[in-house]
Amino acid sequence: MIAGIGIDVVDIVRFERSVARTPALLERLFAESERHRPARSLAARFAAKEALIKALGGHAVIRWHEMIIVQDVEGNPDFELSGGLAGHVRDLGIDRVHLSMSHDAGIASAFVVLESLGDGRR
Repeated sequence: MIAGIGIDVVDIVRFERSVARTPALLERLFAESERHRPARSLAARFAAKEALIKALGGHAVIRWHEMIIVQDVEGNPDFELSGGLAGHVRDLGIDRVHLSMSHDAGIASAFVVLESLGDGRR
């Protein structure tokens, strides 16, 4: 069963300008393992984190470093959740977080679907 959906888009040039103006954004928004990526990839990761926040319904327990974008065993983007955010997702009965990211024509985008198997755990 779908438990939440979120989507976000980021203008890559605008994102680059924001980071150039406020370099501390990189440390605030991204884990060390994410920061080495090019701007288009960082913009897509930012969009993914925003899409996850939207799918969860808000910012209540969300810390940027508790949601890291990694690759799954097949090389697809996936979230590595930790801390209070991981507990919140478990408490909501979310069994799987699906993530798709893309960047083209100056725009980075991400789409998140939260899935619950509906087995009554909460």
